[in-house]
Amino acid sequence: MAREGGGLFAGFRVLGRFSGHVPHVLRYHGRHREFYLGTAVGGSVHTYNVSNALPQDITCLAADRMLLFASYDNILHAFARNKEVVHTYEGHKAKIHLLQPFGDHIISVDVDNVLIVWNIESEEEYLQVDFDKATFAVSAILHPSTYLNKILLGSEQGSLQLWNIRSNKLLYSFPGWHFKVTTLEQAPAVDVVAVGLVSGHIIVHNIKFDETLMKFQQDWGPITAISFRTADGHPVMAAGSPIGHIALWDLEEKKLMCQMEAAHSTAIAGMSFVPGEPLLITNGADNAIRVWIFDGPGGTGRVLRSRMGHSAPPTKIRYHGQNGEQILSAGQDGTLQSFSTVHEKFNKSLGRGSINKKKSKKKGLKLDTMVLPPITVFASEVAHESDWDGIVACHQGYITCTTWNYQKTSMGAHKLRPEEFSKHKPIDIYATAVDITSCGNFAVIGLSTGQVDVYNMQSGIHRGHCGKERAHEGAIRGIAVDGLNQLVITAGSEGLIKFWKFKTKDLVYSTELSSSPSGILLHRDSGILGIAFDDFSISVLDIETRKIVRTFSGHHGRINDMTFSPDGRWLITSSMDCTIKTWDLPSGCLIDCFLVDSAAVSLTMSPTGDFLASTHVDDLGIYLWSNRFLYSLVSLRPLPTDYQPSMVTRPSTCPVQDVDMEGDEETCDEMIEYVSPEQLGEQLVTLSSLPESRWKNLLSLDVIKKKNKPREPPKVPKSAPFFIPTIPGLIPRYSAPEEEKDTQSKVVNLGVLAQKSDFYIHLEEALSTNEYTAPLNLLKSFGPSNIEIELRGLAPEGGGSMEVMQSFLRMIEMMLNKKYNFELAQAYLALFLKLHLKILSSEPILLEEVSRLSTQIEETWIHLQTLFNQSLCVLTYVKSALL
Repeated sequence: MAREGGGLFAGFRVLGRFSGHVPHVLRYHGRHREFYLGTAVGGSVHTYNVSNALPQDITCLAADRMLLFASYDNILHAFARNKEVVHTYEGHKAKIHLLQPFGDHIISVDVDNVLIVWNIESEEEYLQVDFDKATFAVSAILHPSTYLNKILLGSEQGSLQLWNIRSNKLLYSFPGWHFKVTTLEQAPAVDVVAVGLVSGHIIVHNIKFDETLMKFQQDWGPITAISFRTADGHPVMAAGSPIGHIALWDLEEKKLMCQMEAAHSTAIAGMSFVPGEPLLITNGADNAIRVWIFDGPGGTGRVLRSRMGHSAPPTKIRYHGQNGEQILSAGQDGTLQSFSTVHEKFNKSLGRGSINKKKSKKKGLKLDTMVLPPITVFASEVAHESDWDGIVACHQGYITCTTWNYQKTSMGAHKLRPEEFSKHKPIDIYATAVDITSCGNFAVIGLSTGQVDVYNMQSGIHRGHCGKERAHEGAIRGIAVDGLNQLVITAGSEGLIKFWKFKTKDLVYSTELSSSPSGILLHRDSGILGIAFDDFSISVLDIETRKIVRTFSGHHGRINDMTFSPDGRWLITSSMDCTIKTWDLPSGCLIDCFLVDSAAVSLTMSPTGDFLASTHVDDLGIYLWSNRFLYSLVSLRPLPTDYQPSMVTRPSTCPVQDVDMEGDEETCDEMIEYVSPEQLGEQLVTLSSLPESRWKNLLSLDVIKKKNKPREPPKVPKSAPFFIPTIPGLIPRYSAPEEEKDTQSKVVNLGVLAQKSDFYIHLEEALSTNEYTAPLNLLKSFGPSNIEIELRGLAPEGGGSMEVMQSFLRMIEMMLNKKYNFELAQAYLALFLKLHLKILSSEPILLEEVSRLSTQIEETWIHLQTLFNQSLCVLTYVKSALL
């Protein structure tokens, strides 16, 4: 049975996701005396000062003193300790879009206009209220400060209602202002609330007397969020807009104090002043969270700290450096960013490309007409990055390539384009491929016309081009420079791969491909070139022999990207068919394939081999997949041709622990470690797996014993007897100790005293059964000294017999016949001959056995010696011959 897909890579976590369209929440932890910020990112809640993922994207957030609430679709969850889901509330029929904590209860409103009050602890419904959509469609909810058991509801029709939740009564209805209420916010003063309208008006209203205290209007569309600056002496109200601007209103003078334009590039989703501090926290759908501090003149804020990723999907990612800790990412938002796999605090943005950086800074981001198109492809190198720019990038439909400086985190000093286009910019000619040499000195750029140019990275000077006018007839689809700056390899859309000398720019070799290439990738260490084709196949070319060595087919869509494993054994490819496949180059087989819900646009493998990173269609995150081959038993067996990959869920922000799923028993059955048999074939001579110390020194045991013999025997101190002997008589007297009389003979007849050992018994039994496996296994388990004792005991004077000695020789004969444990047979026989040579020469039966063994050993050795001599001759020839 085929194993499950995605066995080689397991989802780990996602990078570069910080905020979405859901407003953030601010929660005060009384015991820690700290504020915690919660934001919704996909199906996870990030807490700053991260939670387990929910099955779907979060649509609404809220927080009280103890818990954080998040809803997706029609289900509400409560998180404790910022991580664990402790309560689940199910009862809504439609998607929840409003949440309001309310003491020991939580209020939720769905899009079908049903309001449910839940008991937080028991998870039971306390109250359900259905509103008529035609007359009062709930669009905002607020619990006014000091109003016990009461909530204020805003509607799409513009009216407001004040309800008592405990008694389920409508207390008062406010006529409103005939525009949809987008947000409600409690003001620092009791009875006063701010009402944000879709018309851009902000009404500061006293709900006790139903009086409007003040009215403001912004020109940027509906009010998306409102927050009041409290407890630090500045009566300021901030309002957010759909285009990312923030307006700050002075409540004392009732006028606009200042504007913070382009605070976010998309709508302001949520904003909140930190109580008692001049800090404003904002988040938006542009994937950014910013903390603004108000400490300058004019009342405007500056960014104190921020967390931001790409505001549009990343299109190209590559690991930067050799430590596997930074990933460079280019996105459709025009920015180049670096994400750390270690911690978010090491992330940095290199900014957006611009034709003229100084003019762009004066105009600002929104009015910048000099901004460059998004980066399509880039190359980076760490050598000399502290001296000059180490990154070069091509822009979409643009002929000029830009350089970037990683250490300065900014755009570089040079703009690289051919001299003939220095005065005018062509419309239909653009840079398509780029590579940077391993030394960091040169950039090689290919154009859509087939031209390939070389530039110096330090000075930006043009250093020549490949070919007389252009390198290829068609557009350049890929460029690679080898590790020693000897060759430049280019691929053209006309279906040719060309090799050029780097120094002279002369053509060395050209080979025609089966189809038009869509991209190439070189693994510099091994000299292997991966080529992706327009017909969805992949070839691997060896740049030494300049031959196609592997061809893979199996993708059913355009191949988006390729990456090699650090050792060059695997080629990993992603395609528009939503699969990520791993090809094993030595065996030429597909060893892993898994399906994702959105096609992977770009892939890169860590230089340390621990992670595979991927970006996907219409997704802002960079997904990390851990390489399970490094830390668990993973099958690398080829997958069958009819293999159907299974869908693998992309990882969330939390690092995922690699837990074996149910149904992995089949995988485990396949993955039982291979145990080599004792003998692969009957014709082969097999050695034992015993260490040399167990058999090599058998003939030198007497020398070893002599060396290890102590010079003086150890003297044992005489201890007094427990009962002191006395001489019998009336007066007790102690008897003198008797001197030991050494009169006994030291010559012992071992044959009388010796007991039969297990080895001896097994040899006796083998005479009748002819089965010598048991005595051999027993002998293999003994150490050298024990082996000598056992073999001495086989002779008649040691308690043995001629029959047992004959049985031992037959055991050796059996080992030589079966050709296994070959070195043990030689060692055991050598020791046996050394111990019992006199008996063997005088006994005709034993002599006959020995002579038969001698012939057998000689025949085996002649055959082995012939094979050794042949191998040595071939080896000597290979080492000395000039190939």
